[in-house]
Amino acid sequence: MGRPKLRTPELRDRVLDVAMATLAGEGVAGFTTRKVAQQAATSIPAVYELFGDKAGLVRELFFEGFRSLRRRLGELRLSEDPRADLVGAFRVFRSFVRDNPVLAEVMFARPFGDFDPGPDERAAGASVREFFIGQVRRCTGAGLLAGNETDIAHVLLALAQGMAAQETAGWLGTSKASVNRRWALAFRATLDGLTPARPHGPTGSPS
Repeated sequence: MGRPKLRTPELRDRVLDVAMATLAGEGVAGFTTRKVAQQAATSIPAVYELFGDKAGLVRELFFEGFRSLRRRLGELRLSEDPRADLVGAFRVFRSFVRDNPVLAEVMFARPFGDFDPGPDERAAGASVREFFIGQVRRCTGAGLLAGNETDIAHVLLALAQGMAAQETAGWLGTSKASVNRRWALAFRATLDGLTPARPHGPTGSPS
């Protein structure tokens, strides 16, 4: 009689949930396969059978992070103001990073030396990226922003990632009001700079 199969959907879900909690509670330095296995009431071989190795487990956390972020974005209710909706989508992004700082580090940086994102991992963020491109497209279609929507979305995502990293590190301000003000300033200034120029009359003044 062969060894019973360790891999089951229920165990996989439990290990992944525990891995998420361990990453959030212990940080990158304290995240080990042994610790995850102990907390999930299973064995290291069972975890390896499910995910291959530690890098495979981190890889699945990477994918789950983008799935979770996309679910949050999908809960947004759009209004008749595309620019306000775009800003609102980045509030969701900010909230996600604030709630999951270590997971966001896995998603947007490379804190684990044995996990090097490849083409499949980079493609995992495509649905999130396409969501933001779609929101920018609504703004360009309404004449609120001018430029290539893909370029604009990439710039805004880079801005949001940088701002979120600064907020997580405590460099963006010492009070909630100051941090909120600086987020608003960053996006207002960037979006205002992408607003189509108003036509000018023959004297050079706005017509």
